[in-house]
Amino acid sequence: MVDDIPGLRRILKTSKVIAVVGLSADWFRPSYFAAKYMLEHGYTVIPVNPKYDAILGQKCYKSLREIPVKVDIVDCFRKTEDIMPIAEDAIAIGAKVLWQQLGVKNIEAARKVEAAGLEAVIDRCVKIEHGRLFGGLNWCGVNTKVISAKRPLWLSH
Repeated sequence: MVDDIPGLRRILKTSKVIAVVGLSADWFRPSYFAAKYMLEHGYTVIPVNPKYDAILGQKCYKSLREIPVKVDIVDCFRKTEDIMPIAEDAIAIGAKVLWQQLGVKNIEAARKVEAAGLEAVIDRCVKIEHGRLFGGLNWCGVNTKVISAKRPLWLSH
């Protein structure tokens, strides 16, 4: 499993097509924010969710197997117990990486994709890792050079 800075950097640098399984059309959901960030940073984002026709202006697919283009990363916003069938689909479509988002830790699925020649990332967010490794944190207003949990006085008025 890839869990080191050089490996994560390599994956995010060489992979440009991300299928986001479980992407929500609700703007306040983490999957939506992560997908929007990756779109705005030059990635092709392919939503996979049977509930929608399109999300973020991108055609939405009911399953990974319906996607007509080559997918680099299968980004999983699903519960840990739902990952194995997604892993099997990722293998079937020839994806390069099965990426399990924060809180998603299906080790068995990770081992299965690795045995099939894919790479596996567990319990990490593509948006957070991209921001950390490629300087995108300042894009979302974090680069203030001040680390504090206190609200600034100028915001209180």
